[in-house]
Amino acid sequence: MNRRAFLKTIGGTGIVVAASVGVISQFDQMPDEAISAWNGPRTDMEYREWILSYALLAPNPHNMQAWIADLTIPNQITLYADKTRLLPETDPFSRQVMIGQGTFLELLRIAALEKGYDPKITLFPDHTPARDILDISEHPIAVIELKTASNVKKDPLFSQILQRRSNKEKYKHTPLNANHRDALLQLSLSHNQQNRLFIEEAQVAPLRNIAGQAMLLEMQTPRTLRESVVRTRIGSDQILKHRDGIDLHGPLFWVLNLFDAMSVEKAMTPGTIAHQGGLDYALGWAENTYSMGVLISPDNSRESQVMAGRNYVRLNLQATQLGVAMHPVSQVLQEYPEMSALQSEFNSFLGLKGSERVQMFYRIGYQDQPSPSPRRSLGDILKA
Repeated sequence: MNRRAFLKTIGGTGIVVAASVGVISQFDQMPDEAISAWNGPRTDMEYREWILSYALLAPNPHNMQAWIADLTIPNQITLYADKTRLLPETDPFSRQVMIGQGTFLELLRIAALEKGYDPKITLFPDHTPARDILDISEHPIAVIELKTASNVKKDPLFSQILQRRSNKEKYKHTPLNANHRDALLQLSLSHNQQNRLFIEEAQVAPLRNIAGQAMLLEMQTPRTLRESVVRTRIGSDQILKHRDGIDLHGPLFWVLNLFDAMSVEKAMTPGTIAHQGGLDYALGWAENTYSMGVLISPDNSRESQVMAGRNYVRLNLQATQLGVAMHPVSQVLQEYPEMSALQSEFNSFLGLKGSERVQMFYRIGYQDQPSPSPRRSLGDILKA
């Protein structure tokens, strides 16, 4: 949350930080170790670990990094979903977690090419997961065979992996310019998926409203709010300990923690600083969005979900290259009962036909590049 919004929230609560904010401005900074993965891997690493060091920088739901990589078989990586890092309330059928497997696989593919390996990716080699949330973790998501080849064609988007971000800040009040729009629309997508961009205010306004309503609905539904709250890491100590989830740090959070104003119980209680701050944040980015996009698949199969992840991260890398910010706002796509009516309204507005499914809904625009999100160490995702 930005400084101004939190100062406004604090106002009238009896907590006085005024002059002290300047004094403690260097308190509670992001721990370097928590974001060290964004510096890139060591050149002397085993080649599969070098490749995975890029893959683990992929965007993923709630930054839970639900990946397990098995390196038991030489020249092969077997990818599993980590069942301890799923989102049963907001993602009851693991659609979003499956998309996160796709983002991981695409960065893995790009990094493998850069290293001189031709990756052969086989999805669901022995079982396609059902809609049961835990079923996705019982069998491999993918097997990646890695062979060297003299004619490997490197992917130009590799150079953007370490720079890519999901920019959650308020965006500058300007729509996406035509050249950037065209470049993103011309990016080739796999699996017959399509990217649509909305830059006219008459189209963006109702989408912005739906995005805001969906975020508020998630926050006003206790069990879905709790799922986010317990995955929020407040302060540098918690960020360094977990290196995942939703990170909040800086002097204002240091002060709020000092006054015990940011506990799980407070965040779940309407009228508290923590709860109101979350609402202000949701309304802030929803109101300060001037272009939006959707990624649509012809169906909602597990293959389509994985391919949506692969396509989305390519769009994100392309946007990074163009100096364009992106931020997924897929709350309206979540498949719990309270969201179904708003989701139907959203689908009707977009004119979806037959089995078509929106897999990603995102903001797009312009803002200075933010700091990277924490990442777990490579060892944390390797199968023991």
